[in-house]
Amino acid sequence: MNIQSYIDSFFKRIVDTWGVFVLELRRVFRDSGVVLIFFVAGLAYPILYNLIYYRNVVQQVPVAVVDMSGSPESREFIFRYDATAEVEVKYACTSMAEAEQLLKEQKIHGILYIPADYAAVLHGGLETAHLSLYCDMSSFLYMKNVYLAANMVMLDYMNRIQVDRYEAMNVGEQMSWALVQSVPYEAVNLFNPTGGYGTFLVLPILVLIVHQTLFFGINMLQGTAREENKEVFILPGRKRRYSVFRLLLGRGAAYFVLYMAIGAFGMILVPRWFDLPCMAVVGDILRFMVPFLLATIYFSIFFASFQKERETGMVTMLFSSLIFFFVSGVSWPLESMNPIWKWLGGWLPSTWGMHGYVHMQSMGASLTATSHEYYMLWLLAAFYFLACVVLYAVRARMHDAAARRQDSLRLKHLKERLTV
Repeated sequence: MNIQSYIDSFFKRIVDTWGVFVLELRRVFRDSGVVLIFFVAGLAYPILYNLIYYRNVVQQVPVAVVDMSGSPESREFIFRYDATAEVEVKYACTSMAEAEQLLKEQKIHGILYIPADYAAVLHGGLETAHLSLYCDMSSFLYMKNVYLAANMVMLDYMNRIQVDRYEAMNVGEQMSWALVQSVPYEAVNLFNPTGGYGTFLVLPILVLIVHQTLFFGINMLQGTAREENKEVFILPGRKRRYSVFRLLLGRGAAYFVLYMAIGAFGMILVPRWFDLPCMAVVGDILRFMVPFLLATIYFSIFFASFQKERETGMVTMLFSSLIFFFVSGVSWPLESMNPIWKWLGGWLPSTWGMHGYVHMQSMGASLTATSHEYYMLWLLAAFYFLACVVLYAVRARMHDAAARRQDSLRLKHLKERLTV
């Protein structure tokens, strides 16, 4: 084959790939459901989640106190509890039944119960004084504040009691504090100094939104093509033979172009609008998005190849979103996770995407420091692309074999008719 033939073949491949690219974009924009998922959900969900968690932290959660002791010690504990920024002692109840009624009416979100023997046990020194805390579990933030405030006051109060006991034994105040806290320490919340729930949660969710809307949209398109039996969108077409590589490259390029814009909106602009941690360089995020989007695209195309109905993608997205989030390890330590779930999370582009994005945005890591996640995404992109190539090639051969059998049967019936 001469040079001119190579050049003609090269340009034919480019033209075919461009044809698939344009055809896929037309499919996207002609499908109102996919437009809704890609552009409305893909652009609105990042804003919606940030609006929900815009306050980031909850303060002055109303609680009730049931003080059965009525002693100076219990009143001091209540005073210190009310002085914290996390809770506000709004009601002083005479019984647990009264406090429980307030909790049912959602007027309070926690109950602190102080037993009648609190002061006696505290001064006895032989037993441990107990306090009971009841939290409203309708929201994790309520439980966190009610428990955290009581825990901080309890630790401070316990230290003071120990200092008083040492001073009663003629130990100086300075020495007493040295005995109580022999190693002074100070707690510092790394990368989330306010302890905000939104700061912890929203950044990985932005990555998951990109992953899931792209996954759902591709599944919808594939299910529609299956229902309408449009072979060119599922396999290389028989009338105009696109190779498997050209078909996958053209389709992948169409989704990539769309989601570079949608992903940049959700992962770069939205965090800046809502004052989320933005410690990464924009160029690093864009470079990180390239393998993440490619891995997500071919992961979605691969699994969409098994979809037979348009609605299946909705069910898949609904039940998989929470699973993808939890197996990623951003909400639960990977060290405490079952190895099976860790193994499963390693095959998902969303896992590496969330980890890398949080490292860069919250911790200020460069792309070099996030190289493990970055190269894992490239590896997943290559793996799922090759998996799609193999799957499409096998299906194309099976389809051609079935077509040849049908043609031979038609020819056989035609010969029989002509013979008769």
